[in-house]
Amino acid sequence: MTTSEPTWLTQTAYDRYTQELEFLSTTRRTEIAKEIQEAREDGDLKENAGYHAAKDEQGQIESRITELEALLKTAEVREAPKANGTVVLGTVVTAKVAGREQHFLYASTELASETELRIFSPDSPIGQVIDGLKIGEKTSYEAPNGKQVEVEIVNVETFES
Repeated sequence: MTTSEPTWLTQTAYDRYTQELEFLSTTRRTEIAKEIQEAREDGDLKENAGYHAAKDEQGQIESRITELEALLKTAEVREAPKANGTVVLGTVVTAKVAGREQHFLYASTELASETELRIFSPDSPIGQVIDGLKIGEKTSYEAPNGKQVEVEIVNVETFES
């Protein structure tokens, strides 16, 4: 996810991330501070595994809070676009990729909990080349192993969460 571009989210996903941020920045922050204080009272901090584990978890919580704040700041909350035969962010795409048909959602990975579909983000190699393609159009991208991967758009559908 790039912070300069908006991230499309459904209202459900936006609400879920907002609730997670609220929980982490209030309840969980308070809990972990208490755990750190209790572990600190156990004595020598150099050999206090409980203290170090709590400090590590505190770092993870703060990192997640920062990530959620950035996501929500750049979020674009809207319904999925109506499919019109063109690949746009938020559509379900059926494509032949290296000769095999695949069905996936073209969206940010933050929507993973909204669907059982595989997600390809605009930042992925395939996502970078399919945006704006129409049904029947072909393209290719370079895989991490250096090989060219052929892609043909077979269908574009409206995403239903």
